[in-house]
Amino acid sequence: MLWAIAEAALDIGRRRLTTAARSAQKCSALYLVDLGSAAIALALALVLRYGIAGLSARPDTTVVLMWSGLQYVAICAFVFPLSGLYSRNWKYGSISDLFTILRAALLTSLLLVSLLFFSTRLSEIPRTVVPLQSLLLIACLAASRLSFRADEISLARPAFRIARNGAGKADHRIPLLIVGAGDAADLYLRALARDPNTTYLPVACLDKTADHIGMTLRGVPIAGRIEDFENVVCELQRVNRQPRHVVFTEAPSTFGDAASDELLKSAERLGIAVSRLSQMTELKRAKTENPYELRSIELTDLLERPQAALDKEAIRRLVSGRRVLITGAGGSIGSELTSQIAACAPAEIVLIDNTEYNLYAIDMTLSENFATVPRFSYLCSVRRSQRVDEIFDRHRPELVFHAAALKHVPMVQMNPCEGVLTNVIGTMNVANAAKKFGTLAMVQISTDKVVNSTSVMGATKRLAELYCQALDLDGVKTAKGPRFMTVRFGNVLGSSGSLIPLFKRQLARGGPLTVTDPCMTRFFMTIREAVELTLQASAYGFEKQLGQGEIFVLDMGEPIKIIDIARRMIQLAGFTPDREIEIKIIGCRPGEKLFEELFDETDKRINSPVPGVLGAVPDPIPLPTLSDAFTRLQRHAERGNEKGLKAVMRELLPRYEPEPVHTNGHPLQERTPLRRNFAKGGPRRNGYDKGARKELGLPGS
Repeated sequence: MLWAIAEAALDIGRRRLTTAARSAQKCSALYLVDLGSAAIALALALVLRYGIAGLSARPDTTVVLMWSGLQYVAICAFVFPLSGLYSRNWKYGSISDLFTILRAALLTSLLLVSLLFFSTRLSEIPRTVVPLQSLLLIACLAASRLSFRADEISLARPAFRIARNGAGKADHRIPLLIVGAGDAADLYLRALARDPNTTYLPVACLDKTADHIGMTLRGVPIAGRIEDFENVVCELQRVNRQPRHVVFTEAPSTFGDAASDELLKSAERLGIAVSRLSQMTELKRAKTENPYELRSIELTDLLERPQAALDKEAIRRLVSGRRVLITGAGGSIGSELTSQIAACAPAEIVLIDNTEYNLYAIDMTLSENFATVPRFSYLCSVRRSQRVDEIFDRHRPELVFHAAALKHVPMVQMNPCEGVLTNVIGTMNVANAAKKFGTLAMVQISTDKVVNSTSVMGATKRLAELYCQALDLDGVKTAKGPRFMTVRFGNVLGSSGSLIPLFKRQLARGGPLTVTDPCMTRFFMTIREAVELTLQASAYGFEKQLGQGEIFVLDMGEPIKIIDIARRMIQLAGFTPDREIEIKIIGCRPGEKLFEELFDETDKRINSPVPGVLGAVPDPIPLPTLSDAFTRLQRHAERGNEKGLKAVMRELLPRYEPEPVHTNGHPLQERTPLRRNFAKGGPRRNGYDKGARKELGLPGS
């Protein structure tokens, strides 16, 4: 039995020695540096004890030092590998690994003392040299291992400062406000600093208490408590570092339910997105069917600006206690409109949509989230005036939001008759019903595609704008009838049929992302922001009788290149553009322009008192002229007469130039959208003359 135990012990020792030797061999450079450090530490300890002059006067001590140094290096050569100094990756070393260094240094020092005691009885080397040598060796071993983490020196910079690159372009990283200054925040900031492709820029931290205010965490200032959120945002605005995203590094409940809820409400009011970090200990399946599993992408991160603030009280005063009808209620804009209106306690909501599933989905949403709000759902095409009148007669809505439309530019370009029937005739049917059945106000959702339009979709929506404007001016002239308001805005991120869902599908497949042209730009808003500003403009327009005969144009900031959106989405999904995910240029589609505008050449731009909203006054067309033309448009569209239809559209919109299209839907030639320069004061077909404009009190009269 004793022999078996001895054999097992020898086998364990042999394997331990073999493992230690292999680890030292793998880290041979560090091993040699450590042995040199041991010799230097012993020599330096003697120098510190005697001084250079004193050591020179003791030649015997120098000889002993050389002999003892060789013995000590031999001890270290054996002990260091066995102590585990080379069995770990020191790039990820921590405080706990310091005990490995202490153990190795103390063990070698004890062996050196034992060796010197038996050989010289410690007569040649003072006893104070040993503790000095131990401290110096610990410092040398720690310093050599800290060199593995030299890249973290950058983590201690006054870090995450907004910088400019060599081309003078501004830093486009998304400013973050971190909620929490604990371990999770430290790990997150460390990860951000290590990531050269990060799209986020921490600008400040909020903590649970005031104890650490004025300090920094990884170079990020701790600016206040969670209760100080709005004050901190104001201070950051003053230094041009307004956050566009708030990140909870821990569960919001850990900061107090009341404080967290108040922060969420304030962030929503200020148009700042809020997210929470996922748990580091969360497990996912190692193998999935899709190798390109995407990170969650916040649409607000694709905008290089904060979302607009909102006057919710004005919206509540508009909606509360009133009967509201929404067309296109199941669409992207319509469903968001429905949800936000339902939150303002209307007397009832009437939902109209031509798609069964969309209507079912929004009806289910209301039943789950706003069960106490009376609702009525109707499958109805706005093209059918009799069906529209029947619904209006039954419910007598006080407010109407008209979001039903065909909006996909290439599809409407290839199907112009359908576009006219829905966007022009459908709008006319809804507007006529609103006037006929005593509606207080109708709000039409329009698009920037109407401006200097080259597409059928843009032209049809322009005609819808003109019809609502004519009805609004007719109400001003006759002093009766509902308000007809039109809200115009550009692309909304995440809407059905838009580029964001397309990019997400392409990313999920591993690319490439398809962009029509590298120079193509668009105005962008989130769906929520567009709907909020639409409601705000409607509330101000109705309550204060603003914008009569005007178009409310949402302030969408600066246009953004589509290719920049694609690159940003790739980065936010965790990939590298042009390396891991390709961006492919495919050419413009039918009806598309390289750029969009918010104001037509004929629009008179005016200042609007509505926050986040601009004003445009198109040259109006008299209502009888439009009614007659729309009758002809409807006749041509129902007969499929595209040539006659476009002729009527050209008659109403002299600047509209339809793009020639093949039978397969592709344009005959690529061309830049035509932009004519018309002389100021020249004749305007079908418009009000100067006297009529003055009578109606329009700007420019």
